[in-house]
Amino acid sequence: MRRFVSYMLALVVILLGWHLTSLALNSPALPTPVQTLPMLQKFAPQLAPDFFISFYRVIAAMFLGTVIAMPLGLAVGRSPRLDALLAPILYILYPIPKIVLLPVLLVLLGLADAPKIVLIAITIFFQVLVTVRDAAKAVPMGAVLSVRSLGASRLDIFAHVVVPSSLPDLFTALRISSGTAVAILFFAEAIAGSTGLGYFIVDSWAMINYPRMFAGIILMALLGVVLYEAFDFAERRLTRWRNG
Repeated sequence: MRRFVSYMLALVVILLGWHLTSLALNSPALPTPVQTLPMLQKFAPQLAPDFFISFYRVIAAMFLGTVIAMPLGLAVGRSPRLDALLAPILYILYPIPKIVLLPVLLVLLGLADAPKIVLIAITIFFQVLVTVRDAAKAVPMGAVLSVRSLGASRLDIFAHVVVPSSLPDLFTALRISSGTAVAILFFAEAIAGSTGLGYFIVDSWAMINYPRMFAGIILMALLGVVLYEAFDFAERRLTRWRNG
């Protein structure tokens, strides 16, 4: 209940700030909430499919990137030899903005869902890999030795020490990455798409229908909030031991 009230208060503050900014700028490019919110209802039949298409793309991409990156990050973090081998490659590739790969992926994979999902997955892969690697390296040696003294195998150490210790950092990376994923999704759908919220927003902008455009922006923001809250909920359920 407290969380719901906090969200309602935050929403009031945001809407009020939006309204005052719109009045101050007095520009058709920034309509007021009163002008924009009815567009959500008016274009609901078109927005709903676009929302779920975008939601599918970003969820599939984040799942793919995380499933590949997490075990690799754990392995690199706990193996000095593997870390020494892969760290230079990681340091070179990680800073490269992955959005520049979109033209290449479009040529290789076409204009459907695949290039958008792969592009987001690549971005998530590197962010999760770096975070999980650092978290695995930071596991206290004392915790490992204490479990090993009880006869735990290497697999037991991973399952009961390394993975639980890395989960909070993993979910932090996923929450941060959710915003990045939605931003990349927007660019991918806007540049090379005919469906999804990104396309809807750019199409509205091209028609100079700014209230319609902001209706799409609201739903894309909602998509980011849903992802963030989903990861926050999953972290609370899977890391209950932190509050014990």
